[in-house]
Amino acid sequence: QAHVCSLAQVPFRGAPCSDAAGSQVPYAAIMKQVNSSLSGVLWDELQKAPFYEYKDSVGQFHQVWFDDPHSISLKAAYVKSRGLRGIGMWNGNSLDYSREAAAEQQTQAMWQALTP
Repeated sequence: QAHVCSLAQVPFRGAPCSDAAGSQVPYAAIMKQVNSSLSGVLWDELQKAPFYEYKDSVGQFHQVWFDDPHSISLKAAYVKSRGLRGIGMWNGNSLDYSREAAAEQQTQAMWQALTP
C-alpha cells in the first residue's frame, strides 16, 4: 500500500504501536527537509494533515507528519463551529523563532491559523 510507514511495536498504555516509537522534529527542521524529501508535501484527507517521506543516509524509510497553517486552521474552524471553548497544540516552542524572514513568516502564519 502506498505511503504506509510501519512504526516499531513499542507498547505504551495498552496500545501496541505508539508515538513512543517516533520522535519529535522541530518545525524549522521540517520546513527545511520537506523540500528535499522523496515526496514533497503530501496531504492525508482523512487526518486533514500534511506529511512527507524521506530516506536517511543508510536508506531507512521515514514518514514525518506535522501541522501547517492549513491543517491548524481546519482544526481551529472545527472548534469554533462546535462552540468549543478552546484549542491546544503541541508544541509552540518547536516553531522557528529566529530572525530569518522565512522563519518569521512561517511562525506568524502558524499562530494566526489558530484564530479562524
